[in-house]
Amino acid sequence: MILTIIVFILILGILVFAHELGHFISAKKAGVRVDEFGFGFPPRLFAFKKGETTYSLNLIPIGGFVKIFGEEQEEKRSKSKRAFYNRPAWQRAIILFAGVFMNFLIAAVFLSIVHGLGVPSLIERGQEQGFRNIQIQIIEVAKDSPAEKAGLKIGDTIHGLSFRSEVIEVKEVEDVQNFIAGHIGEELNFSLKRGNETFEKIIIPRANPPLGEGATGIAMAKTGLISYPWYKAILKGFETAGRMLVTMITMFYLLIKTLILKGTMIGEVAGPVGIYSLTSQFVKLGLIYVLQFAAFLSLNLAIINAIPFPALDGGRLLFLLIEKIKGKPINMRTEKLAHTIGFALLILLIIVITFRDVIKLF
Repeated sequence: MILTIIVFILILGILVFAHELGHFISAKKAGVRVDEFGFGFPPRLFAFKKGETTYSLNLIPIGGFVKIFGEEQEEKRSKSKRAFYNRPAWQRAIILFAGVFMNFLIAAVFLSIVHGLGVPSLIERGQEQGFRNIQIQIIEVAKDSPAEKAGLKIGDTIHGLSFRSEVIEVKEVEDVQNFIAGHIGEELNFSLKRGNETFEKIIIPRANPPLGEGATGIAMAKTGLISYPWYKAILKGFETAGRMLVTMITMFYLLIKTLILKGTMIGEVAGPVGIYSLTSQFVKLGLIYVLQFAAFLSLNLAIINAIPFPALDGGRLLFLLIEKIKGKPINMRTEKLAHTIGFALLILLIIVITFRDVIKLF
């Protein structure tokens, strides 16, 4: 549990810090005055000043923040050319978008490391060459199935099966399928591994399972790790991040479309509690899976921040676009009110999602 808490804080801390670092670097490059760049959130532990910027270390280690002069309502009245509000629109757009870009970049870095260490991949029969840690892995567990009730999870690997004195070593998916088919209704002993933990579970295969679920309710695949040289790993990391981003944007579009048109959700939405629960599962599977999960979260953060909704980076970019179309800045009070309402709605949404996540735990 302590390890999960540490990993959870590290992941969120790195992702939010990277996002704010994007704003910080781009603002500095554009000549905008940055008053403070902080790691973590207040209360402040200590700080030092270099040039015009205060660098602070704060008590709550989840993320960071950047205070750019000319973003606040009262600062927008400043006539200084170094104020954010007074910079050309294209520079402000780059500063606002830089956080989203950094989240994509950090996801690509994580995935590059994964490809260097060894990326989990499906293996076709007879194509094992170049792979290591070859195993039969559970890739799906049906709800309310014997496997779920026994505590099996996605990512668990099956190493052996036994019934009384009959014992087999599992090397192919067919080994599991054939053994289960020959012992319907009988107590089978599954030898499993989850991360570094080995354990056993008793499962009784069903005679008449629901369509598409199978006798125990699991789907399996032969998997292994394949590594790449560092230069190929970097290319693969960016390529994978790009594919993931496109897929996630498509799924997000379908989720919103279905929610608006039909009033139903086609997927699950997780808040901090749900993310913590998932982190716990990936920690048990190992570093590679944690890095993949972190990359997934970073891309999610990029997509969410890019949404043209008040209080988000995408919302601020939308106001900037309206300003360019109108040919003059939007009324300060109107923009501030929109961002305040947007922020309140986002907090409310987080509370609702967190409440749902807590209920699922019980």
